[in-house]
Amino acid sequence: MLLRTTDPFRDFDRLTQQLLGTTNRPVVMPMDAWREGDRFVIEFDLPGVSPQTIDLDVERNVLTVSAERVARNGDWEMLASERPRGRFSRQLVLGDNLDLDRIEAGYDAGVLRLTVPVAEKAKPRKITITDASDERTAIEA
Repeated sequence: MLLRTTDPFRDFDRLTQQLLGTTNRPVVMPMDAWREGDRFVIEFDLPGVSPQTIDLDVERNVLTVSAERVARNGDWEMLASERPRGRFSRQLVLGDNLDLDRIEAGYDAGVLRLTVPVAEKAKPRKITITDASDERTAIEA
């Protein structure tokens, strides 16, 4: 006798991984982020996306990157289709120590590069110490 257990959610999980990707192979908008001195750099891979379809929005400390890869129309038969089409977006929560008013963005060779400077109030600074003995006054009794 063969006893077999079934998982009714297995096919649903497989379909979800194909549509949304896995941690090993993200489908939409892979990203790298790092710090260079007093600024943070974030790069998104957006091959085949026109710069006119990219939107960047900042609300409070949430950065939203939206883009659209337009489906190609023509008289041919599609043999393989692994690149996502349509509109997609990604949101990042940025820290309070960043200057969100001075974000710079550039797009080159399918890579969107954002540069976010560290806010002046978050940069390390020296604090001078005053000597309280200089301000002492003599008290007479």
